[in-house]
Amino acid sequence: MTPVEVLIPATLTLLMVGALAVALTDDPARQAVTLSAYGLLLTVLFVLVQAPDVALSQVAVGMAVVPLLILLTIRKIRSRR
Repeated sequence: MTPVEVLIPATLTLLMVGALAVALTDDPARQAVTLSAYGLLLTVLFVLVQAPDVALSQVAVGMAVVPLLILLTIRKIRSRR
């Protein structure tokens, strides 16, 4: 059994736990940070299945842009209150 064959099921298990953590987080700001960590796990999975182009897109969009936009939106909404 190769190391990749061991790492893929482990990563999938961590992804299930991460998805549950994102879904059960109540505070939107914490949820954005948790979503970013979930994006990191997805990036690892994409690298393991040899999809580097998808992994790079995930790093840019899933780990950086989307959580940043969520945090900026939360900040703007809270400043208006």
